[in-house]
Amino acid sequence: SYIYSNSKVYHTKYFVIFFLKDQKKRFSVVASKKIGNAVKRNFAKRRLRALFIDSNIKRGSLVLVAKKDLLEADFKVVKNLFKKAIKNLEKNQT
Repeated sequence: SYIYSNSKVYHTKYFVIFFLKDQKKRFSVVASKKIGNAVKRNFAKRRLRALFIDSNIKRGSLVLVAKKDLLEADFKVVKNLFKKAIKNLEKNQT
């Protein structure tokens, strides 16, 4: 809840990022029941985890919230959008 209330937020068509620059590197992935059944939610969470693992974030707390459009999206498009979002959030975070 601390990250939700004190972080920078970036909305995209496929996910929402809550980013808080701090000393630890940690992340969480959230997929609500609006996404679909358990299989679809797990697929969305796996995609978001893969984005985080490929990223070069050195420090910061990150919460990734999946949206329904993530399920049908091309992974390359999502990856490029994620990189753009992280760059924007790190630049604007003080």
